[in-house]
Amino acid sequence: MEEENIKEILLQRRYMKFRLIVLGLVIGIITGIVIVLNRLAITKFSYIFNNLYKWGNRNLLNSILVISIICLLGYIVGLMVKKESMISGSGIPQVKGRVVNKLKMNWFKILIYKFFGGVIALSTGLTLGREGPSVQIGASVGEGVAEKTYKKFPVKKEFLITAGASAGLSAAFNSPLSGIIFALEEIHRNFSPLVLLPAMAAAISADFISKNFLGMEPSLNFNQINAIPLKYYWILIILGILTGIMGVVFSKGIYLFQDIYSRLKNIPQEFKVMIPFIVTAFIGLLVPVLLGGGHEVILKLTTSDNSIVFLILLYIFKFLLLLICFGSGTPGGIFLPMLLLGAILGNIVGVFSNEVFGVSSIFIINFIALGMAGYFAAVVKAPITGIVLIMEMTGSFSHFLSLSVVVVVAYVTSEFLKNEAIYEVLLERLLKKVGVHKEENENKKTILEFVVEMGSIVEGKQISEVNWPKDCLLVSIKRGEKEIIPRGYVKIENGDYIVALVNIDKRANVIEEVNKLTLV
Repeated sequence: MEEENIKEILLQRRYMKFRLIVLGLVIGIITGIVIVLNRLAITKFSYIFNNLYKWGNRNLLNSILVISIICLLGYIVGLMVKKESMISGSGIPQVKGRVVNKLKMNWFKILIYKFFGGVIALSTGLTLGREGPSVQIGASVGEGVAEKTYKKFPVKKEFLITAGASAGLSAAFNSPLSGIIFALEEIHRNFSPLVLLPAMAAAISADFISKNFLGMEPSLNFNQINAIPLKYYWILIILGILTGIMGVVFSKGIYLFQDIYSRLKNIPQEFKVMIPFIVTAFIGLLVPVLLGGGHEVILKLTTSDNSIVFLILLYIFKFLLLLICFGSGTPGGIFLPMLLLGAILGNIVGVFSNEVFGVSSIFIINFIALGMAGYFAAVVKAPITGIVLIMEMTGSFSHFLSLSVVVVVAYVTSEFLKNEAIYEVLLERLLKKVGVHKEENENKKTILEFVVEMGSIVEGKQISEVNWPKDCLLVSIKRGEKEIIPRGYVKIENGDYIVALVNIDKRANVIEEVNKLTLV
């Protein structure tokens, strides 16, 4: 019976790549359309709410009316979060949990509630980003397509969820390469061709749709970035250390405010979500420059001369606003606000270097971009994504070396301070809160693929020498174009893809155990 099952699955794999590419294209097109609608809605309603805040400034009665409207909208979003708790926050930890089958989600409800909840939250000016929600929206589309097409195109649902996540980030940032790398490096943590193919197809098609409607310009269209002279690279090391340290502070702040909100057990969820809306209403009336996730602010940093005191105050206020907004569970991400905070740090170092060390002011824009990359690497612990993302977002590939220096230093600093990847920690916290989902069908089996990294435990060992999880059966070793039968004497090499058969209900544990063996 087991042999028949294996033969059937391997037969299905013959045309798997073609199916994955086709479905990836479908997911990318749908996700691209949804994200375009999302971005257009946020842009339109943001303009309306900005005018509403200006109207509220005319007199006290208007101000009270504006605060009341924002509170009501906060209550509506709170009800959405209460009805579907998986839409809270950025959504990236939820997607990670779903990919490894530790969480079960209703893709349709998430798609609807995340779309409208995110539009309301971001349009009113909360200090949250659209990129995390875009990833979850894309992942929901991917799961929906997987469910609707399974009979005709039987492929692993997790591949298509990852493809959707890739498409979501691609359409949100106009950055297809970043979408692909982020999905592989952070979401799936696996560079298998079976994951890569649909992710590429989805990211490219989503980007095509997005650029057709929203234009070809990079997400952050910086002016020409000149390469920083090598004699100033010691300053980049300082910037890397600074962003690494502040990235750790950022992560600790996020966890702290989540804990503060969780202690408010007597307050219903819908009222917790109202808190950042109330704060934002006052901000919109008193200091409208602090509204939003940070896209416009980043662009203003590149074109204006700012004092160090102003930048420090801006950093503190935007950091606190993010903690208040994100900790409440309001639908919205930390992605863009995190990049803003990195940009401010980069601007501070750039201005200081100009005033004290005589570095030309034309390089301040470089420091802003480098600060974003360093901060991202320190917090998310995805250095490759950080480098590629900033290059795509700024539309410049001339500062690859300087980006790499800052990212590596920031990453090492974060590692030295024992800072864990934020989305991993947020996922662990979520699993503790909701419990780990368990698949119901114990007899159903699926195929998993694992890549063997250089320096991993299994590299150079024979299959018989490895203590494999008891719940998995090795069915193949893929080495380039060759398919090797996994007999006990076969030596595992760096770059091999291990194909294993597992029970669906055991796959989350198997993935975790095998990754410990094959990844560094």
